[in-house]
Amino acid sequence: MTWPAGNWLAGVDEAGRGPLAGPVVAAAVILPPPPVPGATDEWAAVFPRLRDSKKLSAAARADLAPRIRACAVAWGVGVADAAEIDALNILRATHLAMRRALLALTVAPTQVVVDGNRLPPTAGLGFTAQFEAVVKADATVPAVSAASILAKTWRDDWMDAAAPHYAPWQFKVHKGYPVPAHLEALRAHGVSRLHRPSFAPVRAALEAARAAPVPVPAHLAGAAHVAVNDATGSAGGATEFSA
Repeated sequence: MTWPAGNWLAGVDEAGRGPLAGPVVAAAVILPPPPVPGATDEWAAVFPRLRDSKKLSAAARADLAPRIRACAVAWGVGVADAAEIDALNILRATHLAMRRALLALTVAPTQVVVDGNRLPPTAGLGFTAQFEAVVKADATVPAVSAASILAKTWRDDWMDAAAPHYAPWQFKVHKGYPVPAHLEALRAHGVSRLHRPSFAPVRAALEAARAAPVPVPAHLAGAAHVAVNDATGSAGGATEFSA
């Protein structure tokens, strides 16, 4: 399917601002014009199903995502990882992911609609466009709805792939969101490399781990130990300590 040069609207949305672990992901999508009445092609089947990804089941999102990619004029995904989130803060990291998604587009848009009330920095994107931030655009602008679906499915798939490497935290179940099971896993197992220390529950888990006493093996508790001379390696006097 080929598209002539023209005025193209790119919708931009993110997934993953709220989780305690994993990346924040953004997608940018340029859609074809709405299908003509009576059309029976794939785009005619996909277009009426577009809506805010949060209003769709996981199965519906998984079904729609590859169809959106196949029908789109252009699409791109951008990611900011946990380290970037902690270094920049979640808002700036989200905007970084949005810029990366826009830079991944293979067609230059002339209009960009971003879900929310703030725009990412627009300098240096390589194209000139009218930018607009629209609250709840994922429910009203089809291209933004499509972007919300791509961002959500990409992030969920990423967390599912990472989950076996971080089994105690069960990321496949909650995708890093602060549900009770995740908070309990933080208390029981501490913090993983995927967690965001700048987020309060993760920071609390780190502080709790630092404050916890170092356990002494039962067979050593209360025993007398021999002090070793650092210079000679020879034994000195016995020194008592209590656990």
